[in-house]
Amino acid sequence: MTKICCIGAGYVGGPTMAMIALKAPDITVSVVDVNAARIAAWNSDDLPIYEPGLAEIVKECRGRNLLFTTEVKDAIREADFIFVSVNTPTKTYGIGAGRAADLRFVESVARSIAEVAESPKIIIEKSTMPVKTAETIKDILAASGRRLAHQVLSNPEFLAEGTAIADLLEPDRVLIGGEHTPGGDQAVAALVDIYARWVPRERIITTSLWSAELSKLVANAFLAQRISSINTISALCEATGADVDEVANAIGKDSRIGPKFLKSSVGFGGSCFQKDILNLVYLCEYYGLSEVAAYWNGVVHMNNWQKQRFAARIVRTLFNTVAGKKIAVLGFAFKKDTNDTRESPAICVVRDLLAERARVSVYDPQVPESQIRSEVRGPDGENELLTVVSNAYEAADGAHALVLVTEWDAFKHLDFERIYATMPKPAFIFDGRNILPLDELRQIGFRAEGIGKPAYSAPLLPHPSLKTVYSPAALTV
Repeated sequence: MTKICCIGAGYVGGPTMAMIALKAPDITVSVVDVNAARIAAWNSDDLPIYEPGLAEIVKECRGRNLLFTTEVKDAIREADFIFVSVNTPTKTYGIGAGRAADLRFVESVARSIAEVAESPKIIIEKSTMPVKTAETIKDILAASGRRLAHQVLSNPEFLAEGTAIADLLEPDRVLIGGEHTPGGDQAVAALVDIYARWVPRERIITTSLWSAELSKLVANAFLAQRISSINTISALCEATGADVDEVANAIGKDSRIGPKFLKSSVGFGGSCFQKDILNLVYLCEYYGLSEVAAYWNGVVHMNNWQKQRFAARIVRTLFNTVAGKKIAVLGFAFKKDTNDTRESPAICVVRDLLAERARVSVYDPQVPESQIRSEVRGPDGENELLTVVSNAYEAADGAHALVLVTEWDAFKHLDFERIYATMPKPAFIFDGRNILPLDELRQIGFRAEGIGKPAYSAPLLPHPSLKTVYSPAALTV
């Protein structure tokens, strides 16, 4: 079994297959997609996604045992393993709209395999899919009438964008689910053998098919829950004068809680967290678990509220109006070290500021202007209040406020004295990621605000008309 086909050349399929090709040079890995432009990008020096370390691996393996092609049928026909890594977005129509996963692309792949396959295949769900999706795939394959003994496995990804290569090199775990039948056990063992080339066996977990499918949804739901939980506390910290980072550090020392994912921010984004929680909500509703559905729906609601609260705080602090004022937004990707903008908090923040008639200037080191504009474009098309610039200093020049939304490392090392000199006074900074030294910025002269941090207090100056009343001379009468 020396040939792998991965259907879908996106954020999961591309990096995962590149790593397999690197670690298993005797296996031919074909990444296929019907999107010719995307495949052309994978075959160029300008890859369609940005991940630290990815380009080097692709260049080493491409043309040797890593292929990118639009010849889907040929790749299916020749493969021993077929990874299904297509998009499973949230439905925007019909039953389950806004919550259920849209499985059109998964069904299309299953039908293509049923039509083309001439020998038994090991079909691996790599996309995040609802529990029991494998039943649909198996049903479609069985209906082809070819009587081929295909096996369907679930091998969900647990990659974090920005660290995907490190996550693939040294994963916390690799999860493989399959049917507990002779054929299913053999298929699981075959996939285990591939990962075992570089992943220690004790980190490879094998489960039932349904447990593997559900585990991915639950993992993302739990991680997102922690973010929303600490973000609720950030609001309370701002109201009481407490510091959310100090609170998070204190509770994170408890071994039962731990420190991870307790970093308060403007909110979580990305392709998975919201989509997977909404899918979990729909599954709970489908099985009549309305209380459970409401609980998890609250995690998404809180995340949306956090983003809106951040934008509202900017408006309130800038004397309750930003109309006509220039606001510099630093960062548009949903997190650092990626060019992915799906569900990015920056989208909500920029849209809310534009709705308040602010002149918004955006800079992100990896996200192109066309992508930024497409995300914030309103129903009337282009927004004349939005500009996209090529560096942080251009964004900040003449801005009433600097708003940091993505935690790019470069933003920590900006020349803030230079920036302060170009801004109208009072000059404001709003750190949506809590990565900037607020006290140092305040010494420069900024009115600097952070998420869950005590609010900046302007120095109280005596009213000119009261100067003589409270002068030292007056007090010595």
